[in-house]
This record gives sequence, structure tokens and C-alpha cells, in this order.
Amino acid sequence: MRNAFAHRFATAHGAEIDPARIWVTIGATQALHQALGLILGPGDEVLVPDPGYTTFSMSPRMLSAVPVPYALREEAAFLPEVDRLDGLVTPRTRAIIVNSPSNPLGTVLDDTRARELLAFAERHDLWVISDEVYSEFTWDRPHVSLTALDTLATGGRRVVGAFSLSKTYAMTGIRVGFLVAPPEWDLALRTAQEAMISCVDLPSQHAAIAALSGDQTHVDVAARHYRENLDAATALLDARGIRYRAPDGAFYLWIDVRHVSGGDVAEWALAFLREERVAVAPGSAFGASGEGWIRVCVAATREDLLAGLERLPAP
Repeated sequence: MRNAFAHRFATAHGAEIDPARIWVTIGATQALHQALGLILGPGDEVLVPDPGYTTFSMSPRMLSAVPVPYALREEAAFLPEVDRLDGLVTPRTRAIIVNSPSNPLGTVLDDTRARELLAFAERHDLWVISDEVYSEFTWDRPHVSLTALDTLATGGRRVVGAFSLSKTYAMTGIRVGFLVAPPEWDLALRTAQEAMISCVDLPSQHAAIAALSGDQTHVDVAARHYRENLDAATALLDARGIRYRAPDGAFYLWIDVRHVSGGDVAEWALAFLREERVAVAPGSAFGASGEGWIRVCVAATREDLLAGLERLPAP
């Protein structure tokens, strides 16, 4: 399975990864937690995107470490602003988490910004934990892999990559992910993996090999479905005058509901569920910067997706 992932990664990103650097995990969630557990001690700090996926902050807290949010601002296209990151670094900062394509925002790093982030980490001697779970789903632009850039530049000694089969191959219940780690982590990861999970179950490993080594046209079919759903959804929102951030990757829409949320989007989303029977994720669940926004997943049928969006209150 390590060989299968290494081959698929090299084909997609042009970087050869030694299979010994690839660790099989129970989804990307365990990969992220495993990496943070080896980097952070009690009281250490990690920079996390805000808005960003919830476990980016939850996992450090479970390790008695401190997640320090870096705001992804609308006026900066919801992308990391490297010149603002320097002011967040303290003597306790150990790492920065970067997520591209982003959940919940759908933003995608370009090559210039990706290299700026790597230079920032080098300047402050920080680890970069790169969540690339949605790497196969980008719209009109390529995915720039921090894991690949670091592998080509240093042999993989600055970036720790987290990957998953869940989104690419619609295998969420199988729970298989990958952690691409520096060569020097070998002994520590052997011990940590044995203590935490022993190993991923054998049937799931065979399923992962089949997915990685088999016909990849299924991924293209899924990408077309998501893209067509996004196009239909954004056309509906445009027609109704509802603001949103047009995604460059992943399969989420980041929708502005500040005109109705009254400063508490979590409470509004709960009321919307009760009254309209439509579930959305409140932006505040992804960090303070998400207040007034919601995340909508477009992986459903187009009929259900559009029926739900039709019930959003227009300005």
C-alpha cells in the first residue's frame, strides 16, 4: 500500500517519495493528530487557519498545547497573509498547519504563496503540517503540494503531509489515510503507531490498494459531479442575490448570511434546521473569523442541493 500511494503521488505531483516515509493511518484525522503529538509538548503553540477545519484546534488542545489562529480574511481572498504571520510567532511556536484546498473555504494556494509559506517556516524553524485531503479536486487551477515542494527541495525534512482516501475515492467509512513524514521520524512513528492503533485493518488496506492502483476515471466522474453541482449552486445564489466565496477547490460553498444571522450564526443555523429542515455548518464552528458565514457541502444530489439553497433567505 505504501508503494501504491508513492506511485500515485509521483504521478500526480512529480515528486518521488520513499515508501519508508509513508505511514498508513486511520484516516487523515489520525495522521494529523499523530504528527501534532510528535511535534507539540504541553504549552507549545501551533498556528492554525481561521476559518479552518475543527480538528486543527481540537487536537492541539487534547495534547495540552495551544492553537493560535491566523485569520483568513475576506479582503485577502481568504488566503494566508505571510507578512501577518511573523507577528504571531513566539518562542513556543513549533508548527503551522496549512490546508489547501481548504475546508471550509475552497481556497487553493498558488505556487508563489506556497513557497512564501515554506520560506516563512524556514525563517522561524517551524514544522509545516500540510493537509492535502482535497488535492484531487481543484477547479481551473492545479493543486500545489507543499509536501512535494519540500520533498524536491530537502528530501522531506520540513513538511509533514496528511492525506486521505475518503474524499478522492468516496471511501469515508473505510478510514484510510497517509502521513508523509521526515525520514528521521521513523523510530518515533513505529513506537507511536504501535501504541495508538497497532495497524490499519487488512481489508481496508486491500481496499486502499485497489483504489490507488485501479481505474482512476471514477475520480474524474466524481470531480465532474462536484463541479456541475457547484456551477448550478452558484447560479442559483447569483440569481437570488446571496453572496458567497467562489471555490477554487474542494466541494464546499462558503456563503454569507450576515444579513439574517444576527451576529450568532450557530444559533441561526440551528433555527434554520428546525424550521426549514435544511442542515448547514455554521461558519463560527471553524473559528471566530467564520461568524456570519455558513458552509454548504455540494456532494449531495443536485435536486437536494438546490432545494436546500432555495430555502436560504435572500437579502
